[in-house]
Amino acid sequence: MRVHFIAIGGSAMHNLAIALHQKGYQVTGSDDTIFEPSKSRLVKYGLLPTEFGWFPSKITEELDAIILGMHAKEDNEELVEAQKLGVKIYSYPEFLYEQSKNKTRVVIGGSHGKTTITSMILHVLHYHDKKVDYMVGAQLEGFDTMVHLTEENDFMVLEGDEYLSSPIDRRPKFHLYQPNIALISGIAWDHINVFPTFDTYVEQFRIFVNSIINGGALVYNEEDVEVKNIAEATEAPIRKFPYETPDYRIEDGETLLHTPEGEMPIEVFGKHNLSNLAGAKWICQHMGVDEDDFYEAIANFKGASKRLEKIAENNSSVAYKDFAHSPSKVSATTKAVKEQYQERKLIACLELHTYSSLNAEFLKEYKGTLDAADEAVVFYSPHAVKIKQLEGVSASQISEAFMRDDLVVYTNPEEFQDYLRQRNFENSALLLMSSGNYGGLDFDEIENWIHS
Repeated sequence: MRVHFIAIGGSAMHNLAIALHQKGYQVTGSDDTIFEPSKSRLVKYGLLPTEFGWFPSKITEELDAIILGMHAKEDNEELVEAQKLGVKIYSYPEFLYEQSKNKTRVVIGGSHGKTTITSMILHVLHYHDKKVDYMVGAQLEGFDTMVHLTEENDFMVLEGDEYLSSPIDRRPKFHLYQPNIALISGIAWDHINVFPTFDTYVEQFRIFVNSIINGGALVYNEEDVEVKNIAEATEAPIRKFPYETPDYRIEDGETLLHTPEGEMPIEVFGKHNLSNLAGAKWICQHMGVDEDDFYEAIANFKGASKRLEKIAENNSSVAYKDFAHSPSKVSATTKAVKEQYQERKLIACLELHTYSSLNAEFLKEYKGTLDAADEAVVFYSPHAVKIKQLEGVSASQISEAFMRDDLVVYTNPEEFQDYLRQRNFENSALLLMSSGNYGGLDFDEIENWIHS
């Protein structure tokens, strides 16, 4: 097959391009700019466009399919040419469904935890040499790509994102997969630029549940009120499997999970991650991995990339970075680190970086999310607010939203870095939460600051 990617440089898109190339497809692509690590990875597989930009001449009737990325606009020149020629156009999730429609599809959904749960499942299956197709939203240890496609594997494990499919397909991605087995980890309002009210956001998960194939299975977190309501209310002919956070305790900075065979030390920590583990266990059991084999494999799971990733440590200090940016993730991650290091001072630094987090109306959703921290810092860039064409937010608005009088707010990257550089981190845990980089913070420097 000959496939052309419009906006090949995206995190998801370039991984799919590599997966199809490895499957033997002829792959081409375009983009107006491509950043690292996508650029180097496309170079490695000979897929980097020779020049950046959009070139309608690349679109011919000889193409079997166009895969359209979210980064492209509706009036993209290549898209317009494809529509004119009648070339078949797929969104990213539509094409993944086409690749997996004859397989058992396992879809992991939820406002938070879906990348970690998908990663846990793939880690366990990889440990036991069970081969599956997959798509996951983070680079995993032991896996070359974030997308893997074959003709022969029976299962396809998909991380089910609720964001839109493409510029011309406004359906959430996870509505298109039609799962045989599905999981919902939790629901907390996000993507307010697309779902302006909480009710419209929750409705997307109802639709997701109703998209499960008749006779399929829904694994759901019964500790989440919204998830439980949706699961219990659906009249779809499916089987339902609730899960809850398993028992565990912490001793000397190590989390011990209660199992039928006794206590077992695990690498991940935090109530939210133990909940994720319980969900992953159910899914693995549906895929033929028994409980004992699951525990054996999960014991050495270190976490998904950018999810509570340890970046520095000495005898009295530790530093983590985490992708957390939505209110529910910020709260869960902050509590997790404080619970794990109760005797240490927790310094939690959050960058408000996404469209939702920089929206003045949405800010109130962050109330209390940093309460577990001994010292709380928020960084945001007024320039980012302008780029996103949002109303300006002030430091006082942010302090008021978090309901924390001692909150420190930085808007200047150099001042924020000076704050970190001059800190004494003895007997401390530093937590850096962001989907960005605080205006240019070099995370490799943190190790020097922790050890100085």
